[in-house]
Amino acid sequence: MTQSTLGFVLHDVARLMRKRFEQWARAAGLTRSQWQVLAKLSIHEGIHQKGLADLLEIESVTLVRLLDKMQERGLIERRNHPTDRRYSLLFLTPAAHPLLQFMRTIGEQTRLETMADFSIQEHDQLLQYLERMREHLLTACGQPVDEPTGCAASEVKHG
Repeated sequence: MTQSTLGFVLHDVARLMRKRFEQWARAAGLTRSQWQVLAKLSIHEGIHQKGLADLLEIESVTLVRLLDKMQERGLIERRNHPTDRRYSLLFLTPAAHPLLQFMRTIGEQTRLETMADFSIQEHDQLLQYLERMREHLLTACGQPVDEPTGCAASEVKHG
């Protein structure tokens, strides 16, 4: 029997939460990529395409195709940059706002399903642990990587 590792379990829980959210989102006719664009754009309205692509960690070409489909559906609009004609700025249309509210609702539904039998104390404690772990990793990611330690690391290094 394989013992679960922290990284595997965290990754799998996040994957399953996304999968469940996607099941709900399909009811509104949204793909995962589209709801990610809507979510980021709701926070960063007026951003240019390259900036949004960077936030989403996708290629600009991929984003352009998504934006074209979303513009055809009437969810976003491109406006000319006031001083630089090379850029268009992205904004949500009024039609996008009910979808954003729906996304927030299904996000809450997914969280409720995920934490169904957790007490308030367990929920809060888990969140505190995860926030602490995130802080440790943010600190570690800001540091240079040292030589790996341990038996497995020396086997990888020396073949």
